[in-house]
Amino acid sequence: MKILAIDTSGKTASVAISDAERLLWEKTVFTKLTHSQVILPMVESALAETGLDYTDIDCIAVANGPGSYTGLRIGVGAVKGICLGAPHIKAAGVSTLLALAYNCVGHEGRIFSVMRARPKIIYGAVFESSGGKIRRITDDKVCSEEEFFSQMEFCENIMLVGDCAAELKAGRFATAENVRTAPVNCILQRASSLCMAVEDDDSLICTADELAVSYLQATKAEKDKAHRG
Repeated sequence: MKILAIDTSGKTASVAISDAERLLWEKTVFTKLTHSQVILPMVESALAETGLDYTDIDCIAVANGPGSYTGLRIGVGAVKGICLGAPHIKAAGVSTLLALAYNCVGHEGRIFSVMRARPKIIYGAVFESSGGKIRRITDDKVCSEEEFFSQMEFCENIMLVGDCAAELKAGRFATAENVRTAPVNCILQRASSLCMAVEDDDSLICTADELAVSYLQATKAEKDKAHRG
């Protein structure tokens, strides 16, 4: 199965193509441009440089949250648009936090995927990594740092990954030798991790119509509407 993956959920824009045996192409850019300006040109480059066409793609995986409201809509919207023009292609929505855990699939121990939602509030989930497999321990949640870490059962080897991993290591776990941060090339979102997640769990595959965003908290428009109400 050839998988095209798109991640626009955070500070990076990332595209990858895999064929279950190999990673054929990947590019990740920490960009000052909006994801809407760069993601489709990156997809076109990925197809051109691998000699593939949309007819060769079986599934498009996308990070469907949590993350940037605008970024998530751009990624999911792009996938729905591509599938509309190529209806044979299946879609797959992958938790951003699960994909971050796959960045560290070689780690043996617990992985804490953490992203900054707003000051002192994080998106977080915990996973167990062993023998090249990722197993979910907790659901994705949005909560205070205190709540998230107070409920966590610590173990011998802990890896922090995500856009606030280094901040949390320095602030909360500076002296904890059993807590490390992911390498710099793996600490932020990478589209190849979406490919691995789908290859390990085909239940993530759905139709483009079924693909939806998981914000975990109300959008600004929803908050404004509630405030007016």
